Amino acid sequence: MTNTTDRKETINQSDIPKEQFNRSIGLLSNFALGFTYLSPLTAVYSLFALAVTLAGPPAVWWILIVACGQLLVALVFGEVASQYPITGGLYPWARRLWGKKYAWIAAWIYLWALVVTITSIAEYTSTFVGSLFHFDASPGNMLITSMVLLLMMMAINMSGTKNLARVARIGFWCEIVSVIALGLYLLIFHRSQPFSVLFDTMGIFAKDGSYATAFMSAALMGLFMFFGFEACGNVAEEVKNPSKKIPLAMILSIVFGAISAIISVLGYLLSSPDLVNIVNGNTADPIPAILNDALGETGAQIFIVIAIVAMLSCILSLQAALSRLIFSFSRDNMLPGSAWMAKISKNSVPDNAMVISCLLPLLVCVWVYFQPDNLSRITAFAVIGIYISFQMVVLAALRQRLSGWKPAGEWSIGGWGMLVNILALAYGICGIWLLAQPAEGSDFIDRWTVLVGLAVVVGSGLIYMVIARPFGRSHIATEETLAFTQEQKSEQG
Repeated sequence: MTNTTDRKETINQSDIPKEQFNRSIGLLSNFALGFTYLSPLTAVYSLFALAVTLAGPPAVWWILIVACGQLLVALVFGEVASQYPITGGLYPWARRLWGKKYAWIAAWIYLWALVVTITSIAEYTSTFVGSLFHFDASPGNMLITSMVLLLMMMAINMSGTKNLARVARIGFWCEIVSVIALGLYLLIFHRSQPFSVLFDTMGIFAKDGSYATAFMSAALMGLFMFFGFEACGNVAEEVKNPSKKIPLAMILSIVFGAISAIISVLGYLLSSPDLVNIVNGNTADPIPAILNDALGETGAQIFIVIAIVAMLSCILSLQAALSRLIFSFSRDNMLPGSAWMAKISKNSVPDNAMVISCLLPLLVCVWVYFQPDNLSRITAFAVIGIYISFQMVVLAALRQRLSGWKPAGEWSIGGWGMLVNILALAYGICGIWLLAQPAEGSDFIDRWTVLVGLAVVVGSGLIYMVIARPFGRSHIATEETLAFTQEQKSEQG
């Protein structure tokens, strides 16, 4: 009988592709990649006003709640990534934990969620660029700016993984300056509210007369903020010592993201001299007003430049994550044109997959140009799509644990694995439920936009799966991998 070591070697060799990356990403760069994708600055700036008008200052507690929940998910991902450090992240993980069809749907949802997320960040960044260069935020200007930004980030991505890592590190320090340093400055030198205001609902109640309902409606600020850490695993084959470094980079992304976001939001809340007007929705865009008051016009402009660099780094990280997912899909012959998209350039970058990773968001940007009101709708879909794909991996891991699987990577949480896995799944289901709640609107699309978008994506994925049967084209030995798990279980038990 083949011993466990030989069996593992066979499986690992079957997973090694002809096209291979260079391992040039260290722990700091891998962490920076996940952190800049998570981008606390983007989430805070985009959703601060909405969250505060929905639930008042206590909305800040959603940052800690979601950070704790996503940390559970990151621990599960860490064990899976340590055993299967393969480019593509969620797709190869789901495939090895459950199977081809299951992985196809999980990755299909994740793919389109990433496309929409890139579009959303590019559009938000365009508003900053417009503010910096003083041009109108018309649909035409936003479209042109978004296209230029996406093409610029694609060019940097295609220049090589080392440049990706360098820009990610620059973006990391811009995030630190724009959220932590600025937040501390506001708290120390411009605080005008007591800390007790964080427990003051300021008279806000939901239509049903309950503050609890109002507080739950503000969950989006936290839920939108804490994904992106999985990007650390999307580039697994480019990371040095990935089995140990990727799990740590994921955890660091969550922890530092929570710290920076809390400091940033506290800075804006407690330095606002007119917080009541912000809560009542009378100040449409409160952060620029707070910054102008605290920093002056010149200081606010400097902040905008730093914010743009941080957001561009976020787009760069998102493009890298999406291109590696498409490459991983194509390497398993799962998409039309797979042979073309599964090639790696001399710069050790999947250039063709990168082109598609830029082209798809560009097309969505054109759609937003004709339907500008759809930006908020597609952003909402992106969040729930990513959470569902996350939880499909968490569920697959729990299914394997119940069958006796014990993670065999170099990084593990040991006997806590089962409890953490169950809690991560429970948290994820609650998060999905919150995201799926109908929005207040006058028609069906406005109220159920998230679920309608999700149904379209899942439905199209299922139709393609049934007609094209992409899951049947690959020769990756999923069953053999799981058989090794059972053999490992027998020897350990």
